[in-house]
Amino acid sequence: MYQYDAIDRQLILDRVEQFRDQVRRWQAGELTDDEFRPLRLQNGLYIQRHAPMFRIAVPYGMLNSAQLRKLAHVARKYDRGYGHFTTRHNLQLNWPKLTDVPDILAELAEVDLHAIQTSGNCLRNITTDQFAGVAADEIIDPRPLAEILRQWTTFHPEFAFLPRKFKIAISGTEEDRAVTWFHDIGLHLKVVDGVTGFTVIVGGGLGRTPIRGQVVREFLPWQHILSYCEAILRVYNRFGRRDNAYKARIKILVQALGVEEFGKLVEAEWAHAKDGPATITQAEYDRVAAHFGAPAYETITAVDAAYQAKIAEEKAFARWVERNTQPHKVPGYAAVTLSLKPHGVAPGDITSDQMEVVADLADRYSFGELRISHEQNIILADVRLADLADVWRVAKAAGLATPNIGLLTSMICCPGGDFCDLANAKSIPIATAIQQRFDDLDYLFEIGDIDLNISGCMNACGHHHVGHIGVLGVDKNDAEFYQVTLGGRQGNDAKLGKVIGPSFSADEMPDVVEKIIKVYLENRHPDEHFIDTFDRIGIDPFKNRVYEGRAHGKAKQKEAA
Repeated sequence: MYQYDAIDRQLILDRVEQFRDQVRRWQAGELTDDEFRPLRLQNGLYIQRHAPMFRIAVPYGMLNSAQLRKLAHVARKYDRGYGHFTTRHNLQLNWPKLTDVPDILAELAEVDLHAIQTSGNCLRNITTDQFAGVAADEIIDPRPLAEILRQWTTFHPEFAFLPRKFKIAISGTEEDRAVTWFHDIGLHLKVVDGVTGFTVIVGGGLGRTPIRGQVVREFLPWQHILSYCEAILRVYNRFGRRDNAYKARIKILVQALGVEEFGKLVEAEWAHAKDGPATITQAEYDRVAAHFGAPAYETITAVDAAYQAKIAEEKAFARWVERNTQPHKVPGYAAVTLSLKPHGVAPGDITSDQMEVVADLADRYSFGELRISHEQNIILADVRLADLADVWRVAKAAGLATPNIGLLTSMICCPGGDFCDLANAKSIPIATAIQQRFDDLDYLFEIGDIDLNISGCMNACGHHHVGHIGVLGVDKNDAEFYQVTLGGRQGNDAKLGKVIGPSFSADEMPDVVEKIIKVYLENRHPDEHFIDTFDRIGIDPFKNRVYEGRAHGKAKQKEAA
């Protein structure tokens, strides 16, 4: 894991004191609310429905145990004893006092944490695969280049006031687990004829106008990634819309120009900087990559007998291993996902006490490190198979071992109308109602792999467009309703879901989801996942079942009238 040096730390400390003075000036009336707004946004501070919301950066999803303990302390001291992990690897606090934020930032700086670029029209947090460095299907570890990108973006003066926010994701595996096709820039690491480089994707995004990105360059040598991204951003900064917030994202510009014309502009801009100071040297790459060397793995030649016996005799443990562990590239190890999706809890929420439990688990069983996934869970990436039973026992006692990763109840969900001032509808109660309806683990395992994503508004923080089942909160005559999409997906074959028809009331949503699941179960082939059945039979069988009773009821009401 990258360790900050004196320059990194001084940058953070300077920002803390700068913001402390800005808060003082705002309180004294020396800054108006309008003047203060971009300054607080640059420090991760939003004004939400009930209180300020403070967003803390977790670059490319990596934390160490000391940092997680600090987050637990901050949540307990300055908030209500819990936080919420988002789809961009950030931690949100929903109830801090605005005037406490400088002190929070100062405490975070003690462990090299900050809120830089977690909001505002700037380059946001770089994201990547939560299994980076340990995934069995990894081609190249993306973390060194993600860190170099982080250092390049931090306080970049040219891109602090872009037309809109800008997000970059990087993937180094055969299967894309970083949703790269739906980022402003998506980067796929690859090796061609022994040369390492990137496929560069531009113009992806969700939100009000969801668009899958397009390839602007099939192969770019890795040394040039900073200068090429800079060229993309300069073209965007120059031609991006600033007169309409809904048309200001780079995806709109790419659509308007066409990817070929956009690419020509980028290439022309890049020609001025191609071999300039932003070119990454081998020495600089090696310096950063040294921070991501393999930990002191043991040489394990046989599967632990006690672990095998535990799998055979304990059904609950076997289920957890099946669902919550990931193959590791080192024999005798596994990556463990701790579920933040227990029934009755808002997806992604974690208490201070639970954070401290996870920090202890990381120290004891995973070399003191952990990761956050965009699915809003926590990963211990380097756990020996022999230690899985102990990790499961401790995690289970802390409410972190629900064996539902990849299943229906491991849903992505934004905070929605319970917290967010932008939301059209509440998300958490819908998630809770669906969890309650599908509370039978045997049934969940029978259903199998399925992604259900929920957003409270068109900003799509819950990634509803790419859920196999997507749920979007909408406002109809000051009442909360929910639109359903089917067929979305992440991965190499990333696609946007299709709207099935008119929206539903909150009370209808558990029935709607259950009907969709029943159509799948009735039509699936052996060992066929939901998304495969959907692709084979199409949307109509699902649509017909969901609206069957509703259409009949409306017809009867019309006849009676």
